[in-house]
Amino acid sequence: MKFKRTDEYTHKRGKVYTFVVDNDIVKILFLHHALWRAKKWQLSEDQIAEALLFPDEVLKGHLGRYIAHKLHGDHVVRAIYEYHDDYPAVVTVYFPYASRYYQGGSRYEDNILK
Repeated sequence: MKFKRTDEYTHKRGKVYTFVVDNDIVKILFLHHALWRAKKWQLSEDQIAEALLFPDEVLKGHLGRYIAHKLHGDHVVRAIYEYHDDYPAVVTVYFPYASRYYQGGSRYEDNILK
């Protein structure tokens, strides 16, 4: 499935990006910390959005958060998010070896696209 980034604006906690997937419009808030971590790991906002919108698996995290995994070779985009004002907010992201965290792709504790 494909998606397109159509808009972005500054939010007091980071940046909000708007993505269009088929006929769905999805807003995702990237917190300042997540943007900093994305830069550190050389991940684009689109790579992170792909992990959130089309994950290989989604696990439950702490404090009502979720962890989306998207495989890329031997690594996995690991995006930790929660919901803020009815849309997902990316708290942090990193790019570890998949063997450390990936659980096989059979769990989906959350689905951003309904």
